[in-house]
Amino acid sequence: MKTKYLIALSVSVLIAGCATMVSGPKAPSDAEIVAALKASFKETGPAKLDRLDQSDLQRACSIAAETGKDLDPKVRETLQSKALAAVKYPADGKYLGDWKRGEAIAQSGRGMQFSDAPNTVAGGNCYACHQVDKAEISHGNIGPTLWNYGKLRGNSEAIVKYTWARIWNSHGFNACANMPRFGDAGILTEAQIKDVMALLLDPESPVNK
Repeated sequence: MKTKYLIALSVSVLIAGCATMVSGPKAPSDAEIVAALKASFKETGPAKLDRLDQSDLQRACSIAAETGKDLDPKVRETLQSKALAAVKYPADGKYLGDWKRGEAIAQSGRGMQFSDAPNTVAGGNCYACHQVDKAEISHGNIGPTLWNYGKLRGNSEAIVKYTWARIWNSHGFNACANMPRFGDAGILTEAQIKDVMALLLDPESPVNK
C-alpha cells in the first residue's frame, strides 16, 4: 500500500512538473523586446537606434512573417495605398538626371553604416539585388533583372511616374517588399534618384543598349 502511494505521489509530482515546463515563463511583450534590443545596441556614426522603430507597415509585415500568414487583403491594400500616397514627385517636373552618375550610385554600397563618416554620401547598392548593366558580371538576383528596362517599357508618363514611385517607396506596390525605401527613408536624395532614373530610362544609358 505504501509503495502504491509513493508511486502515485511520484506520478503526480512528475505531471505537475511537466505542466510547469509546458506553460513556461510568460513571453515578453513587444515593448519589452524593443527595449532589450535597444539596450544591446549603441549608436555609432550615422547608425542610430531609431532604426529599430517600426512603422505600422513594417510591424504588420513582421507579424505576418512570424506567424507564417499572409497579410489580410484589406490591410495590405490600406498600407500600400498609404505608402503610394506619400510618394514625393520632383517639384520641377524633371525625372531624369545623369545616367553616368546613376551608374556610380548603383555601384556604391556606402553610406548610413556604422563604419561610415556621418557625411558619407549614400549609394543605392542596386547590384546587390538586380542585374542592371549586362557588362556587370557580379550582381544579385533577389530582385528582377533591370537590363533593357527603358528599352522594353518605353518612357511614357505612366512608366516614368511608376518607376519613380517604385524607387521612392516600393511598399506602395508590395507592402512587404524587400526593396529599400530609397526616397521615403531618406537613403537617396531627389537628385540621386533622378540619376538612377536616367540609368534605367535614358536611351543612351548602357542599360538600354
